[in-house]
Amino acid sequence: MDVYLVGGAVRDQLLGYPVSERDWVVVGATPRQMLDLGYKPVGKDFPVFLHPDTREEYALARTERKTAPGYTGFQFYTAADVTLEDDLIRRDLTINAMAQDQYGHLIDPYNGRADIAAKYLRHVSPAFAEDPVRILRVARFTARYHHLGFRPAPETLALMQRMVAQGEADHLVAERVWKELDRALGERNPEAFIRVLQQCGALGAVMPELERLFAAAPGAGEAPGEQALRTLQQACAMGGAGAVRFAALVYLLADHHPRQLDAITSLCRRLGVPKEPRELALSVAARRRDCHRALALDGAALLQLVTALDGLRRPQRYEQFLLCCEAEARSFPDRQQAPYPQADLLRDALKTCLAVDAKALAQAGLQGQQLGAELRRRRSRALEQLIAAR
Repeated sequence: MDVYLVGGAVRDQLLGYPVSERDWVVVGATPRQMLDLGYKPVGKDFPVFLHPDTREEYALARTERKTAPGYTGFQFYTAADVTLEDDLIRRDLTINAMAQDQYGHLIDPYNGRADIAAKYLRHVSPAFAEDPVRILRVARFTARYHHLGFRPAPETLALMQRMVAQGEADHLVAERVWKELDRALGERNPEAFIRVLQQCGALGAVMPELERLFAAAPGAGEAPGEQALRTLQQACAMGGAGAVRFAALVYLLADHHPRQLDAITSLCRRLGVPKEPRELALSVAARRRDCHRALALDGAALLQLVTALDGLRRPQRYEQFLLCCEAEARSFPDRQQAPYPQADLLRDALKTCLAVDAKALAQAGLQGQQLGAELRRRRSRALEQLIAAR
């Protein structure tokens, strides 16, 4: 049997990227041979094995045939007569359809290296159209390599548009949409993920709430979706990650939907968005205007805002909220480098509130409502002093 390094590891080597994991294809072997060599079987749909020492994945070369709509409707065939080229042609993009043999020689039957040079994300074969998840993958790879100049090849974008028109995107399950979106949000240019979905028409199928943000009302000027993408870009530039990027992308749904916060809640419920990014997005949508006008608040109102944001108990999410608000403030073209003193004030406000010693008050005999009232009074007074000192 012959073993080849395949897929992302080969691609990233050619791009000069660090290789984080390696996948292998085994040609000319049977499941029995792999078991006899000590490989551990994993996977239900086709034979994949873990190397007994490295624990890396080794998959038997396979072909596939479309049997039903959606991304799960495939029948796989693995046998010793399946060639490396047979296996590679079933892959999504030419840049992912290269292999390397044990001597380091590149096997590139579908011109992936040429497409790397041309900065094209090009489908390998018409079979691309059989799996709607590949629409999301092209969008995600665009987000990853956008800074290098990569974009979908014109014929691939046209094929994706036909897939959407034929209803293939309607078969994408919400959990898979979230998985790809979440991974795209971790890339260098996550806004490119949304752009590609727009270009091929899939955004309305997988995230109709976001699609509506790009439909500006007549005479309203710029579509709010454009500001959302600029906010996302600013959040990335400021070091925001994970929940911050998701909140930056969706917070404007509350301003442009008749159900306001329910629009974010329903999107998150449908996609299965985890608790942390969901709660941060709702907090930003509900409270960001209070943050923007923080310089005009008195001590009592400032304390109310710190308390409403749960800053005393969850300082990390409080900081994430401030980052989102600053990203929105800088999303306007003429304010990208402008200072945002509101965030500094609210950080100092939290420190001021935490400096009031609740334990000392309790040791002095205050309890229950009396303790709470005294804490609020002292914190409000400390915040008034903070405001006066600025």
